[in-house]
Amino acid sequence: MARALIDDLLLFLLPFAVFGVWLVLRQRSPLRWLHWSDHAARLAIAGVALVIASFVVAALTAERHRDGFVPTHIENGRVVPGQFR
Repeated sequence: MARALIDDLLLFLLPFAVFGVWLVLRQRSPLRWLHWSDHAARLAIAGVALVIASFVVAALTAERHRDGFVPTHIENGRVVPGQFR
């Protein structure tokens, strides 16, 4: 679960990082709010759009299981782990 949250957080922060690199290449200070203030809302919207797009791609490309989940059970005295069938 933590990995999924970190992946989504990195996707959200990606537009901000790209904009920061663009500011450095334009020889402007990325640490001054003056350069960020006009673009902060657009960068946040772009970050949210990237996260939503990743959800859509994950949903469309996820492996589909026709049968249900068989929970962990005991067969012949041995524990059989749960699995999708």
